[in-house]
Amino acid sequence: MKILFMGTPEFARVSLEYLIKNKCEVIGIVTQPDKPVGRKMTLTPPPVKEYALSENIPVYQPQTLKSAEFFDLIKEIAPDIIIVAAYGKLIPKYILDFPQYGCVDVHGSLLPKYRGASPINAAIMNGEKVTGITIMYMDEGIDTGDMILKESTGIGKHETFGELHDRLAEIGGKLLIEAINQIQNGTVKREKQPESDTFYAKKIDDDMCEIDWNIPAKVIYDKIRGLSPSPAAFTWLNGKKLKILKAIYSDYKDVSAIKDKKSGEVIDIRNNIEVFAIGYTIIILELQLEGGKIMSAKDFVNGRKIEKGMILGEK
Repeated sequence: MKILFMGTPEFARVSLEYLIKNKCEVIGIVTQPDKPVGRKMTLTPPPVKEYALSENIPVYQPQTLKSAEFFDLIKEIAPDIIIVAAYGKLIPKYILDFPQYGCVDVHGSLLPKYRGASPINAAIMNGEKVTGITIMYMDEGIDTGDMILKESTGIGKHETFGELHDRLAEIGGKLLIEAINQIQNGTVKREKQPESDTFYAKKIDDDMCEIDWNIPAKVIYDKIRGLSPSPAAFTWLNGKKLKILKAIYSDYKDVSAIKDKKSGEVIDIRNNIEVFAIGYTIIILELQLEGGKIMSAKDFVNGRKIEKGMILGEK
């Protein structure tokens, strides 16, 4: 069965690696164009492209999927099935309808919950205790197609987006191979998605990353770990963005010490950076000030870049 793979980031690279290691016939990959990265804006290929080239798999990077040239390419390579994993753009109907065995997607949630672009982030940020992977047939909707296989996994109390992302990528790769085997031997079963318990996880933007210190500390903590290590939750310190990469939350150690404290106020800098919030305090462990490098909170304090009594979040 000739497979065309469409994917871009590390999450997708893992699925592609599973296909190759299981001797699947991958005839080509379609991925996003190279993008400038870092301060020097170095043009960088996506992880899927790097891996494909290392395995001598043809790579295609169209600017758009809607061109006649790309349709001609699809007809020329004639895949039997298209596998999609975090490609990054909507797949046009003519592509969905082309392969004999359809288009199959590796999605990072237990559908129908957390359809959309950021399911892993959203699950953590919303305080979920369980998530998983869904392998599904694609249709014209956004993650609304018939489901093939699902596998659930618990979310650790302190697990970050990066940690959960890596675990789900591995689960997705294994589940994808199982689904392909079922499709090939004719035993695959399709399950319609229920229309209850749906939630759309939209693409993460800058506004979603900013910390509101006037909400409960547990919600703030879930945001921090749900956006760590990237794009990272942030607050403001002396007019500069302060990314918070690692933190914990803690009960108030001394209730008398928090009397009349404001949300976002730095109340202790002796070990890390402890910030007053509703219900608990947020203890910052690792951070990055705009224009600076990632460092521990302790080193940040030693550099005297923050003082007790400062209010985070004020521009």
